[in-house]
Amino acid sequence: MMNNSRPVYSTKTGILCPGCGQPVPYCICKQRKLNEDADGIIRVSRETKGRKGKGVTLVTGCQGTEEELKQLGKRLKQLCGTGGTVKNGVIEIQGDVRQKVQKELEKTGHKVKLAGG
Repeated sequence: MMNNSRPVYSTKTGILCPGCGQPVPYCICKQRKLNEDADGIIRVSRETKGRKGKGVTLVTGCQGTEEELKQLGKRLKQLCGTGGTVKNGVIEIQGDVRQKVQKELEKTGHKVKLAGG
């Protein structure tokens, strides 16, 4: 049996981050860049799998910290007038808004490709 226990609290520093094990005020998890190994091209695609037939626009390949991706996602959602989320370095925007997202990202200087059907 594996021992996968780890400290979650220290009397010296308080609550510890579950990701990096550092005290919460000094957590480095949110500063980590996501998708560092990406090729520099942002891919915008449409997907319906697992969503009961409802389509979403996926934006993958964006580099930056988790906070930067959340800000980009927020800006794109406001532009499209829809909801969405940021999960695991992928921005999901409700509906098929690939053209709007592509134009906005190109305006900000990113290399963008439409992927999928």
